[in-house]
Amino acid sequence: MTLQSPETISSRQDPERAPLLDPGRTDPQVKSTSSLSSSVISRLCISHFLSAWNSRIFEFGSVLFLVSIWPGTLTLVSIYALARCLAAIVFSPAIGHFIDHGNRLVVVQVSIIGQRVAVAVSCALLLFLRSRHRDDHESPLFMVTFGFVVLLAGVEKLCHLLNSISVTRDWVVEMTENDAPGRAHLNAQIRRIDLTCKLLGPLLIALVDQYSTVVALWFTMGSSLASALTESLFIKTVYDRVTTLRRKPQQPSTESFPAPEQGDTGSENLDQAKQSPSSSSYLHHVLPWRSVLLYAQHSAFLPSFAYAFLQFTVLSFSGRMVAFLLALGYSPFAVGISRTVSTIAELSATFVSPIAIRKLGSLKAAAVSITWEAVCLTVGVAYFFLGSHFFITGLVVGVILSRIGLWVFDLSVHNIIQDRVENSNRGAFSTAEASVHNIFEMMSYISTIIFSEPADFKWPMLMTLGSIYLACLTYARFMMSVEAQS
Repeated sequence: MTLQSPETISSRQDPERAPLLDPGRTDPQVKSTSSLSSSVISRLCISHFLSAWNSRIFEFGSVLFLVSIWPGTLTLVSIYALARCLAAIVFSPAIGHFIDHGNRLVVVQVSIIGQRVAVAVSCALLLFLRSRHRDDHESPLFMVTFGFVVLLAGVEKLCHLLNSISVTRDWVVEMTENDAPGRAHLNAQIRRIDLTCKLLGPLLIALVDQYSTVVALWFTMGSSLASALTESLFIKTVYDRVTTLRRKPQQPSTESFPAPEQGDTGSENLDQAKQSPSSSSYLHHVLPWRSVLLYAQHSAFLPSFAYAFLQFTVLSFSGRMVAFLLALGYSPFAVGISRTVSTIAELSATFVSPIAIRKLGSLKAAAVSITWEAVCLTVGVAYFFLGSHFFITGLVVGVILSRIGLWVFDLSVHNIIQDRVENSNRGAFSTAEASVHNIFEMMSYISTIIFSEPADFKWPMLMTLGSIYLACLTYARFMMSVEAQS
């Protein structure tokens, strides 16, 4: 007989009460229902590693490649980065529709093939530009070729988004059905892989590029193509061994809008939702406003939106803060050490979060972690503005410590969203969420474009603090609504 947690039993008996529960809190006497073997988990993790690794190498390497083609300007890099963000914002609804309605294995395999082809062709075009048009930036052929590179950058971004959302928001939930602790642990493993690739991928491609940019381009192309078959085979093995993945997502007769939680508000939207999907065209389903409306009306909106505020930040060891620290006199070696320590702190969060979720539950773990992040950054920024002898060190330490809170909050919110979002809405919700996150990230870039001088960096720092405080208030509002409904 399979034992089930009280939360699972309760939610089946009373569907209206299910969203009020915290899946992170589980009775220690209740046994896990997960029957996943270590080999299945290993194959899923290896597949995700190959996807994340190649994406990180290409993401960072493409900046180096573009700079080598047109040195002394950030024009190409800026256009390239903007195109990637816009692609994620504009075409996310179509990606969500594909995830929610497509065969799970086909969806992931399409993402693998699309990403690898986009990277390989991009590298070939960049090699062509470097060898033939390095000093002829105004020729029509250069402009057309670069246009194709930008287009492929958007394709690569969308395929990576398709793969990441499919695996982390759909496959993981189906594989760990009725096993909240197992899901939290698997989430942490996947996030650990992401952070490891974030650290080592750029480092490796930078070392190869330092030797030769041409070699780095061939290396990126070869790595991408060579891993495609392995990743496809491993993900197919997972699909074949986990029977729940072959279960089709529920296709309710109503559209993908959640029922209003209180009163009759939103009844007009609900009436529209009751129309049969067959009465609408494909375009009708993938229009941005539909997924955004679903996202904004969903019970998981507030925690997700709180996390979106955290995407507006300049207080991380990305290019902008690194440039700021160098302008203040921090040595490249000191910046490198600080960035490494920050990444170690982020990795430690992936070990802390399963424990915190198990002890406190996802809701409280998220509340504690976002408070920790806000306090650490407030103290760090205060050190900087006080202008003491250790003002830079205080800022750096505050940022490093805040990263622990950021990633514990990330994993806690991730767990909340996985439990609350219906299987038929996972793609639409997650892609709308990704679009919102990209908008906030673009806003942070705009802040440093407006305040581009190192002396003005204090203003984006204060904006970052304001965004974090708004995240705290948004999540507090979510906690209040949960308590009011329980």
